[in-house]
Amino acid sequence: MKPLKYSQIEGKSKGYWALLGVLGAMMLVGFSASMYMEHHGHYVTGMTNQIVWGMPHIFAVYLIVAASGALNVASIASVFGKKAYKPLAPLSALLAIALLTGGLAVLVLDLGRPDRLIIAMTQLNLKSIFAWNQLLYNGFFVIVGIYLWFMLEKKMNKYTQIAGTAAFIWRLILTTGTGSIFGFLVARQAYDAAILAPMFIIMSFAAGMAIFILVLMAAYNWTGRELGDEVLRRLKNLLAVFVSAVLYFVLVYHLTNLYATEHHGVESFILLGENGGAQYSVVFWWFQILLGGVVPLALLFTSLSKKRSMIALASMLVILGGLAQMYVVIIGGQAYPLEIFPGMEVVNSGFMDGVPAAYSASLPEFLLGAGMGIGLAMIMVVIGISVLRFLPQSLADEVFDPHYVAEPAKAAA
Repeated sequence: MKPLKYSQIEGKSKGYWALLGVLGAMMLVGFSASMYMEHHGHYVTGMTNQIVWGMPHIFAVYLIVAASGALNVASIASVFGKKAYKPLAPLSALLAIALLTGGLAVLVLDLGRPDRLIIAMTQLNLKSIFAWNQLLYNGFFVIVGIYLWFMLEKKMNKYTQIAGTAAFIWRLILTTGTGSIFGFLVARQAYDAAILAPMFIIMSFAAGMAIFILVLMAAYNWTGRELGDEVLRRLKNLLAVFVSAVLYFVLVYHLTNLYATEHHGVESFILLGENGGAQYSVVFWWFQILLGGVVPLALLFTSLSKKRSMIALASMLVILGGLAQMYVVIIGGQAYPLEIFPGMEVVNSGFMDGVPAAYSASLPEFLLGAGMGIGLAMIMVVIGISVLRFLPQSLADEVFDPHYVAEPAKAAA
C-alpha cells in the first residue's frame, strides 16, 4: 500500500465555478421559496392543521438522518480499525457536517416564525424530544468538528480513535433521538413504536452511504483523479448490506403492527390503500420497496455492479427510496385519522373525524427542501474540498487496497 498524499482541488476551472453557480442558484431559489411562504403564510403550501409536517420536513429529516450515516465510513476506519477506509474518513466527516447543516437550514426556514427558535434555545423543555435534539445536533457539530480536526492535523492524529469513538456513539444517539420523535407520539397509530428508533439508525446507514458514493464518484471524476475499483467494490457491498437491513426492519415494523389489532386500520391504510390511503400505498410499494430496495439490491448483488454507472444508479435509487420512506412515515402517519378512543364508539364532532387528511405538496415546499437543503449541503462540500486537503490525490487500487498485488501483465508494463 503506497503512502497517501492529500491535496485540495484547485477550484479555478470554469466547471468548478459553474458548479458553484448552480448550487448557489439552488440555495437562492430555496430561500426565495421560504420567503414566499413566510410572506403569504402556510396556506400556499399543502400543509394544514392536520398535516403540519410537509415536504420540507421530509427533506430535512432525511438529510439529518443521512448526516449520521455519512459518518459511517470514518467510523469504520477509526472505531473498527479498518485501515483501508482511512483515506475516505475526512470526506466522510465533511459530508456529515454539510448534510446536517442543510437539513437544519430547511427546518429553521419552514418554522413560519424562525425567530421563535431563540425561545426554544433559551428555554429548554427537557420533557420534549425536540429540545433533546437541539442538544444532539449542536453536539454533533462540535464532536465531528473536533474529530475532523484531529484527522487533518498530524500532531493530533494520535487522538483520532478517541474522537472517532465519541462521534460514533453520539451519532447513534442523535439518530435514535430523531427516530424517537415519531416513536414517542402515542396519539398516532402509525407511530408509537419503539422499533422506529433502530429503524432510523439503519436508514441513516443506507442513506449516508448512497450519498457518500455519489459524492466520491463525482469528486474524482470531475477532478480527473484516479478512483480504483476496490474502493467502489467495498462501498457498494456495504450499501447492499444496509439496504437489505432497511427492508428487514420495515418488514418487522409492519409485522409487529399487524400483530396488534389496534394497528390493523393504519396498516390497511398504508399497505392496501384502504380508507383513502391509495397514494401512500403506491409510494410504499413502488417507490420505497421496489425502486428503493429490490432494484438496488439487484444492481448491487449481480454482475451489473461491475459497471460504475450501475453503482451510481443503485445509489440514486436508494436515495429515492429513502425519501419515499420518509414520505410514508411522516405524511402517511399524519394523514391517517386520529383514533382518540381506540375500540370505543364515540359521538363524532363532524370536523374531520374518521376522515383521512388530504395533502398535496406545493412547488415552494419542493424548492425549499431541495434548493436550500441539498444546495447548501453540496456547496459546503465543494468549497471544503477546495480549501482543505480532504481528498487523497489518488484512490487507485494500489493506494487504497492494503492487500493489492499488481497483475503480472501490469507489473511488466
